[in-house]
Amino acid sequence: MNHASPAPTPRRARVRAPELIGKGGWLNTGDKQYTLADLRGRIVILDFWTFCCINCLHVLDELRELEERHRDTVVIIGVHSPKFVHEAEHQAVVDAVERYGVEHPVLDDPELATWKQYAVRAWPTLVVIDPEGYVVAQHAGEGHAHAIARLVEELEAEHGAKGTLRRGDGPYVAPEPEPTALRFPGKALLLPSGNFLVSDTTRHQLVELAADAETVVRRLGSGTRGFTDGTADTASFSEPQGLALLDDGSVAVADTVNHALRRLDLATGEVTTLAGTGRQWWQGSPTSGPAREIDLSSPWDVAVFGGKVWIAMAGVHQLWAYDPETGTVAVAAGTTNEGLVDGPAAEAWFAQPSGLAATAERLWLADSETSALRWVDLDGEVHTAVGTGLFDFGHRDGAAGQALLQHPLGVTALPDGSVAVSDTYNHALRRYDPATGEVTTLATDLREPSDAVLAGDDIVVVESARHRLTRLRLPEEAVRVESVAHRTRRAATEVAPGRLRLDVIFQAPQGQKLDTRYGPSTRLLVSSTPPELLLKGEGADTDLSRELDLNPAIQEGVLHVSAMAASCDDDEANEYPACHVHQQDWGVPVRITEGGADRLPLVLAGMDQQQPT
Repeated sequence: MNHASPAPTPRRARVRAPELIGKGGWLNTGDKQYTLADLRGRIVILDFWTFCCINCLHVLDELRELEERHRDTVVIIGVHSPKFVHEAEHQAVVDAVERYGVEHPVLDDPELATWKQYAVRAWPTLVVIDPEGYVVAQHAGEGHAHAIARLVEELEAEHGAKGTLRRGDGPYVAPEPEPTALRFPGKALLLPSGNFLVSDTTRHQLVELAADAETVVRRLGSGTRGFTDGTADTASFSEPQGLALLDDGSVAVADTVNHALRRLDLATGEVTTLAGTGRQWWQGSPTSGPAREIDLSSPWDVAVFGGKVWIAMAGVHQLWAYDPETGTVAVAAGTTNEGLVDGPAAEAWFAQPSGLAATAERLWLADSETSALRWVDLDGEVHTAVGTGLFDFGHRDGAAGQALLQHPLGVTALPDGSVAVSDTYNHALRRYDPATGEVTTLATDLREPSDAVLAGDDIVVVESARHRLTRLRLPEEAVRVESVAHRTRRAATEVAPGRLRLDVIFQAPQGQKLDTRYGPSTRLLVSSTPPELLLKGEGADTDLSRELDLNPAIQEGVLHVSAMAASCDDDEANEYPACHVHQQDWGVPVRITEGGADRLPLVLAGMDQQQPT
């Protein structure tokens, strides 16, 4: 913003920032522990994240440019706040920080102490603290990097003038690189030669291993994060994951952080782009068309089914399909709403689908955030074999209706019609048999298995957090494992029966206004589990506030809230202002209690003015 004379400092709501507490301690700081007092004089951005959450991974990528540009004034601190039991393990957090290239300090908060102090309700949430230690902004969900960058520039000017800004190096200390052949591999593919192709995700490469699953034959890709077509040495990827053999003998690659589908020519090592622009898909973007012109969102796996390349589009909770004949791509199943709803493809809900495996009659999928095994039939109907929803998970064998998984990322079709599930957060390989409806455990003591491929009588598992492929003999009898059931770690919000005021807080960032050129710029979708919890207030509307009526006969449940707001730069002289979409999905566990709250505020962007400051 240009001004002829200095503008008055905008008045902001200021709340003293609570201390940063985490039983797991600090990572990426060279073993030094920090308090907020140590960071006084810097602009601090807290990123409340958990490593299972695709939206959190999107925000990590959104923040990279801001982190680099304001390195001497801004300190980003990831506050790791687990959803799944596995995410509360300290070593799992250490692994995730390296896996996703996090280049700032991270506070490991397994007991959600800091999460509760800051009254956070959703992953991801960003909180901005000014150089004097006051909270000045809070944002939930994705798409806020532009607004935060503008706020950072205002804070730099304001506190530079006051003398309260301290410039210099931040507390980040890079860990020493490890010399393993693979580093957090994601998916694997058995090649016609008998060799294995592996996505070496953290090193942004594909690696061909010999039939022993250990010896490196060749590396494909420069090893530097990027989005470039070319030869095996010059092409670049960004955290590639899924791999599928195409009919012409080439390999389709889910290039996850590039939001693209790539093609590898196995003979020449040449890499080209099949689908995607490199930009992330947002609500309102086209959902079909020429594949190179359509935005994708974190494609995590690929499989050939019914003549098309199906894509597990983890970033928008959908399945898409690429047609090699026409060179087009389109949504194949899912609404973008996050949850577990079966039925016709166009009406189904998924939650971060991350693994695919095709048979002649079924496309199996690992639906990670619902800890579910699901499938699509030839008629386009979506079915669930194992799993109940976003908040139930664990390790329990037996009848599929009561069996539990924990954030599975991979699924493998077995010759007898059953499927093996890479049950990632249980460190196990599980098996579901459609003929008996039973779930058993094939192997335990794996470390974050993310995929598996058949090789003769063996199954070769991608042990992602052990940086290797592990060959197992498929056993005659499944191993019985003691059952464990978990619910999400978040405490339920106590609310009163009857009327509940839902307020989604959205304030357009400084210098922006709501984009009303084409009608309402906001959308609010509300549902519940169980559905009987809501007597009134379900459905979609454009108002970000709504009166809900809660059923006093239901003791507890989950409110599912999805909000979107679009804002544009407020400059009448600019005919084509830059516009930004802010969106977030909340799953809020609630308990109906006499004397509970009659208002539920959820912050999309801004500060809740009804909270004490």
